[in-house]
Amino acid sequence: MIKRYTRAEMERIWTAENRYQCWLDVELAACRAMNELGIIPTDDLQQILEKADFEAERIDEIEAVTRHDVIAFLTNVAEYVGPASRWIHYGMTSSDVLDTATAMQLKQSGLLILSELHRLGEVLKLKAKAYKNTLCMGRSHGIHAEPTSFGLKFALWFDENRRNIERLQDAIESVSVGQLSGAVGNYAHLDPQVEVIACKYLELKPVNVSTQVIQRDRHAHFLSVLAIVASTLEKIALEIRHLQRTEVLEAEENFASGQKGSSAMPHKRNPIVSEQLCGLARVIRSNAMSAFENNALWHERDISHSSVERIILPDSCILIHYMLGKTIDLMENLLVYPDNMLKNIEKTNGLVFSQALLLHLTTAGLSREDAYALVQRNAMNCWKSGQPFLELVLQDGDIAKVLPEQQIKDIFNYDRYLRHVDFVLHRCNII
Repeated sequence: MIKRYTRAEMERIWTAENRYQCWLDVELAACRAMNELGIIPTDDLQQILEKADFEAERIDEIEAVTRHDVIAFLTNVAEYVGPASRWIHYGMTSSDVLDTATAMQLKQSGLLILSELHRLGEVLKLKAKAYKNTLCMGRSHGIHAEPTSFGLKFALWFDENRRNIERLQDAIESVSVGQLSGAVGNYAHLDPQVEVIACKYLELKPVNVSTQVIQRDRHAHFLSVLAIVASTLEKIALEIRHLQRTEVLEAEENFASGQKGSSAMPHKRNPIVSEQLCGLARVIRSNAMSAFENNALWHERDISHSSVERIILPDSCILIHYMLGKTIDLMENLLVYPDNMLKNIEKTNGLVFSQALLLHLTTAGLSREDAYALVQRNAMNCWKSGQPFLELVLQDGDIAKVLPEQQIKDIFNYDRYLRHVDFVLHRCNII
């Protein structure tokens, strides 16, 4: 059973308390590293480790005067530590703390999102198995094409979700980096080994090179993956919205007891979750665009990215986690109507077998052009008259010259549309 992390657990990562705790963790890791390298005396380090703390409200009070969040934080920590606090932030700049701590928050968030992706994958796998032999109408351009397996829809989403898992794992690795390189990234006042050792304590990798900031292509990569995940969820939701339309009604969001669909029309059962997911995907995508804009900064650093990230990083992580939870619930409780699927298949009076008939005629010796003309002639007649396609084909003397009656009847068989479903599911590692 894959653990489900609550919305509160994701939101906690982006609270002021956790942000300051990550800052403190970075500072303490740096102190430990400097102690190992003989920079900070052991007695001072013990004082720092035993006394270091913060109070979010006090930091806010100090920041109201200093107008600088990291200075306010360091001042508050020094109030707890005393004289040994002179070693805290030694040789470092604000972005060393901010960017390394942000990496910690993104890693924490990424792992929670990853867990939800795995949960979604398990649900999609179960649905693919359950409906692998459920015949439904396949559509192209919104128009009936040929029958297919309803389970293949879930298999498609499962396979895409697996790629999203791989993408997110890569993005988490890319963003899980730290820097302690100083004001312009050249380690002028601090041995690079401080960075190496501190990052080990923080379970991050040191960047190969930085300026005053960790480069924002990493963050753009991370948010791009979240946008791709959102587009997958939108794809699923959009399909459900179509299938729930009254004229289709092949699947439907679960309608809870006591739920209301409309203030005016008591009969309404609307796909509100699916519509919500489609709308929220737009927010994730727009946040990703902002992350791209953050990549180009002046020289070694400006702070044009900072204000943007205070919004897009927590919002995107919290939102995609929420969207995944809603999608999982949607899939687990989805109402499926196989009888309606069959009725919809039969709405076109057998026209779904036109390609099968075409191929049999060409196999029997007709050119593709001649075979296509014969099949289309009867198909268009079927559209206009509503007469069953099989009847029209059996009455067509030109087709009768090529195919015997029983063979024609055998063509109108649904089995072919499900015969290779297990092959596909096996290739997707579903069965």
